[in-house]
Amino acid sequence: MPAMLDTSASGVYIIAATPFTDDGAVDTASLDRLIDFYIGCGITGITVLGIMGEAPKLTHAESVALTRQVVRRANGLPVVVGASSPGFASMGALAKDVMDAGAGGVMIAPPATLKTDDQIVAYFANAAEAIGSDVPFVLQDYPYASGVFMAPSVIRRIVEDNPSCRMVKHEEWPGLEKLTALKNLMSNGMRKVAILCGNGGIFLPHELERGADGANTGYAYPEMLVQLVKLIKTGERAAAHDLFDRHLPLLRYEQQPGMLGLAVRKYILKRRGAIASDAQRKPGIKLSKEAIAEIEFLIARLERNN
Repeated sequence: MPAMLDTSASGVYIIAATPFTDDGAVDTASLDRLIDFYIGCGITGITVLGIMGEAPKLTHAESVALTRQVVRRANGLPVVVGASSPGFASMGALAKDVMDAGAGGVMIAPPATLKTDDQIVAYFANAAEAIGSDVPFVLQDYPYASGVFMAPSVIRRIVEDNPSCRMVKHEEWPGLEKLTALKNLMSNGMRKVAILCGNGGIFLPHELERGADGANTGYAYPEMLVQLVKLIKTGERAAAHDLFDRHLPLLRYEQQPGMLGLAVRKYILKRRGAIASDAQRKPGIKLSKEAIAEIEFLIARLERNN
């Protein structure tokens, strides 16, 4: 049975890339291989159709079919599906169909049109109604992409008003003080939800030390994220930071915004044998020979240091 998202979520919920063939079709064979790769790295959950999953480039039918395939391959791990949409009708339709396909929940980010705290709170109440009060959802707090800044007090209102909110994906930058504020709110009466962190893992050691439950990101070496979470949770701080420091140059290079960062990630996943092609569905970009040389240099350096 597929697992449902709940407030005990922890570890690494990988943000999965969407593999395409060179001509732009969803590569179903690579999708199975990719999920096997992620599971082999020790991840605890999977998020599909996030920003790095090229969700806006897929049709509704493709999104549902992809979800169904991932659920079948995920060996019982929870599968979260990005369902953000400008309109509640399309959001609700996608949520219904992916939940019927076995998803464990959906992820929702606020649209850039929201300007006030009350508008943000009302939006998530409407979103929860649109997807159904029984559908678990992740509140994605990513101001860089959404343009919407949510104070801890606003997140508290959303969490308290919507019992189906089970997790906050925290990726404001800078965001360490905000993370501490959220943990303090939960220590003082706010309903507990899981907090997993994004931003490519660029601040993950400190976020874990401040009380985050894990990572919800897509670095192309997921085994590092998994091991880092374990080391911090078992109190092995120096070893955790040593591990992170070895990966930081490549992780930072992969964290370049937009389609460039995605191109880097897909290139590495292809190089590691997880997918057959690093193609993005149009509109997309191809890496220059200079960028490829830089990535190869960083990978060689990482492998030497490991």
